[in-house]
Amino acid sequence: MTRYVLARRAPVPALTLPQFAAAAGLDPHMVARLVRLGLLDTVRGPAGMLLPAAQLARAARIVRLRAGLGLNYAAVGVVLDLLDRIRELEAALRTDAVAARAGHRR
Repeated sequence: MTRYVLARRAPVPALTLPQFAAAAGLDPHMVARLVRLGLLDTVRGPAGMLLPAAQLARAARIVRLRAGLGLNYAAVGVVLDLLDRIRELEAALRTDAVAARAGHRR
């Protein structure tokens, strides 16, 4: 089956650490700590380290896990990895279900 791109995604904007911290409602030192711990991903930009805007949702999730469940940073990393894996498995199941339905229609 050939897949065609129907729409191109716009490049994800990246923010400087202070911009990201302001957008996330966090102290810049906290954002830097989350980066050092490997909980937030960065990209290299012409002006140095940048954080993709897509990481804002991850930062909010980290704050909720710390505040709501009282998890330490190591546990937060494990939970985030598990949530990512669950999302991947659910997407694969949806893809398989669509393929199975398409196969039964023939």
